Amino acid sequence: MPRRELLTPAQREQLLAFPADAAELIRLYTLSDAEQAFIKAHRGGHNRLGVSVQLAYLRFPGRPIARDEEPQPQVLSMMAAQLKAPASAWALYAQRDETRREHAVSVTKWLGLRALDLHEYRSLSHWLLAIAMRGLLVFSAISDGTQS
Repeated sequence: MPRRELLTPAQREQLLAFPADAAELIRLYTLSDAEQAFIKAHRGGHNRLGVSVQLAYLRFPGRPIARDEEPQPQVLSMMAAQLKAPASAWALYAQRDETRREHAVSVTKWLGLRALDLHEYRSLSHWLLAIAMRGLLVFSAISDGTQS
């Protein structure tokens, strides 16, 4: 059965586009002292850069970076600058897929994220249905609710 897309490509781009504005990049991707300490606990500059990019992607746009995905240049540059590492170190990151997966689990756990259980899924579904019935943009409501 084909998967139904809820958003048009234009809507998806608008909601999930990486910021180009320097102020927005700084707001979204500046690492806190605690985040830097977490990242520095990983060995090797390339691993630190990889962990920082994974953390950045989970922060915004709120998803893990895909296995073969190249990070957005502005995000990679910003993470590298904060870690005082060359952006080119990304090429060495996660040559073992297991490393990338272990880091993804570590970052997800450190951020306190987890998959929804059935009860939470149902509660969220009811909440979203109520929003949809009022004619609000569902994804915008979720995004606004998680960023407050």
